[in-house]
Amino acid sequence: MKKTGSEIFLESLKRQGVKHIFGYPGGVVLNIFDMLYDDKNIELILTRHEQGAVHAADGYARSTGKPGVALVTSGPGATNTVTGIATASMDSIPMVVFTGQVPTMLIGNDAFQEADIVGITRPCTKYNYLVKDVSDLAETIAEAFHIATTGRPGPVLIDLPKDVSVGKVEPVYPSSVKIRSFNPTVEGNPWMIKRAAHEIEKSKKPVIIAGGGVIHSEASKELKQLAELTEIPVTTTLMGLGAFPGTHKLFLGMPGMHGTYYANKAIQASDLLISVGMRFDDRVTGKIAAFAPNAKIIHVDIDPTSIRKNVRVDIPIVGDAKRILADMVAAVKKETKKQWGEIRKSWLKEINKWKKQHPLEYEYSDEVIKPQFVIEKLYELTKGNAIISTEVGQNQMWAAQFFKYNKPRTWLSSGGLGTMGYGFPAAIGAQLAHPNKIVIDIAGDGSIQMNIQELATAVINKLPVKVAILNNRYLGMVRQWQELFFKERYSHTGLDVVPDFVKVAEAYSAVGLRAEKPSEVEPVIKEALKTKAPVFMDFVCDWKEKVYPMVPAGAAIDEMLLLEKEEKKEKKRKLKAVK
Repeated sequence: MKKTGSEIFLESLKRQGVKHIFGYPGGVVLNIFDMLYDDKNIELILTRHEQGAVHAADGYARSTGKPGVALVTSGPGATNTVTGIATASMDSIPMVVFTGQVPTMLIGNDAFQEADIVGITRPCTKYNYLVKDVSDLAETIAEAFHIATTGRPGPVLIDLPKDVSVGKVEPVYPSSVKIRSFNPTVEGNPWMIKRAAHEIEKSKKPVIIAGGGVIHSEASKELKQLAELTEIPVTTTLMGLGAFPGTHKLFLGMPGMHGTYYANKAIQASDLLISVGMRFDDRVTGKIAAFAPNAKIIHVDIDPTSIRKNVRVDIPIVGDAKRILADMVAAVKKETKKQWGEIRKSWLKEINKWKKQHPLEYEYSDEVIKPQFVIEKLYELTKGNAIISTEVGQNQMWAAQFFKYNKPRTWLSSGGLGTMGYGFPAAIGAQLAHPNKIVIDIAGDGSIQMNIQELATAVINKLPVKVAILNNRYLGMVRQWQELFFKERYSHTGLDVVPDFVKVAEAYSAVGLRAEKPSEVEPVIKEALKTKAPVFMDFVCDWKEKVYPMVPAGAAIDEMLLLEKEEKKEKKRKLKAVK
């Protein structure tokens, strides 16, 4: 029996196990939306902007490990997805985005709402397709999901001309997908794994750096086994938070520009770096020439192009992190029967000394709310049992530093692209996927306004997302740079008109709460957590507060700016006045 392209589209998604689509309708996809009207197996979540739809699909994917799906119309509907697609691409998030397109005979004629979305997104998709014949549709969709989820994950785009969605054909649904030119390596080279085990055995000051690839590979258990077996301390990148328990005695926190003092010092003093599923981003390495100067580097990654791209590597191992870590554990056990606790004793003692010298800290105040205090209270009152999403900037860094992530897929944040407006729709996607979990978006007063319209999406779908707005009336991270490096010339970072977020929440039929004093923080969070509806928590914070530690641009990661206590600042002020 012949079926329309729209029918084939829905059947193909069902065969991929898709339950939810995030989207926005328009002229050239009306046939598909008409089919969705009666469909009981796939639910379309109507967002209020196409960027919100893609970020929501992203949050859905990060929190579940399953590919997120978005569906939008042509022209501006398609171009509005680009930021979300680029965000997913930089962070290796599996996603399939369907965009409508004008009929094939009009492509290239500047037809109404035509845009070359395939050309536009080619640099920020893992692969993309323009379907020109309805007979290719079923196979194309199967291939797209295979590519998005196999090897290093990433977003795939399928452009659907209107005549393809209305055309008819007798469909053939592929039972499996084989692409001759796409066969990612999953098994690590045995000889390289043996070499890695040998280096671990003879190292005196090793450090493991784990990235988002450990989470994508579901390799957290194997990572913990390796760390505990060999007593090697672990630091995780921003994208790797949750890959290793944040409360574990071997955990060093995050490295890099706003990483912990002790993580950065350990990396710089190490003689062996075991890096797994991370790409040595510039925010992690700082000045490349000065990065880990005395360390041999083992680099495990499923993407061979990520190895040696940014730093020198002594032992490259291409393959799946879960399999390679399991093989590495077996190889280390075979290599030696050493008493690792005794061997690492002096190294861990040195690291603990750094921890005591410069822990993550801030100066508490009884008069003004410190944003770090809000994060600590969120952690305390949820007992860490929450999915946290963030926007980008100071709010993101404080959330990374002061909330402890003990499980993978509980941290959702735009790492590579640094997308303001990501956190709220991502939280909506995660809440839809996990209706019984607490989902909190930690936001700034600038970034929350980027996709604030998605409050309607949360309300209408009864998704009780909580948003903690660290309201400092500034674009905080940019202001911090202006204070430290631009002589306090706050050029266009002051948000002179900040909306009343309580009233905004109420205007959307959500709940708005506000705290203006430290004593009000805990009651506001408690009230929000017991409210079975979307809640905006407006925390009026100290506008001067900065994120520390901080590695200035171009510096080595152990050249950190650290928090100066007020008494020390006062002494400097008095000395300057005397002079």
